[in-house]
Amino acid sequence: MTGFTVAIDGPAAAGKGTLSKAVAAHFGFAHLDTGLLYRAVAAKTLLGVEPIEAAQRLTAQDLDDTDLRTPEVAQAASKVAVIPEVRAALVDFQRAFAARAGGAVLDGRDIGTVICPDAAVKLFVTASAEVRAERRYLELSAKGDPSTRGQVLADVQARDERDMNRAEAPLKPASDAVLIDTSELSIEAAVASAIAAIEARRA
Repeated sequence: MTGFTVAIDGPAAAGKGTLSKAVAAHFGFAHLDTGLLYRAVAAKTLLGVEPIEAAQRLTAQDLDDTDLRTPEVAQAASKVAVIPEVRAALVDFQRAFAARAGGAVLDGRDIGTVICPDAAVKLFVTASAEVRAERRYLELSAKGDPSTRGQVLADVQARDERDMNRAEAPLKPASDAVLIDTSELSIEAAVASAIAAIEARRA
């Protein structure tokens, strides 16, 4: 199906990345984690490149950087994402991906509201800040990160505050998005819920 776009938005650690990959694999759609675009820009700024220049010169290869998942890059990504010129530079990249033949799943913060407002399906994946912080804490602990539960919760809340209250494309559900709260859902149940919503639109 040409140009069938699934937009999946939600806050950090709600499970949208895991859900997006599973949905893309199920339907055979291409998948883009748009947060990686901002992380890639952020990683360059940590090396001294100006944010706008980093965004304008971003290439697909930059998304393969193995260091894009660190807490430092995550916080920097949240900061560069509030710069209108950075967002503008990355919009075309995302829209071109969304329009590809064979279907596409894009996950991020403003896919259903700004990047692909005409997406065939819009999902908003969320969970309580406490649940999301616990998930992130366990993920970081497994990697040997010394952050405490309190620090991780504070980071999650600070990031939510920035994402939801920025002037440019704030994080919020599209008016026609299907809400999936993963606070008490297993991954399998959340994926099944997403697949059902997409099947309903395809039918």
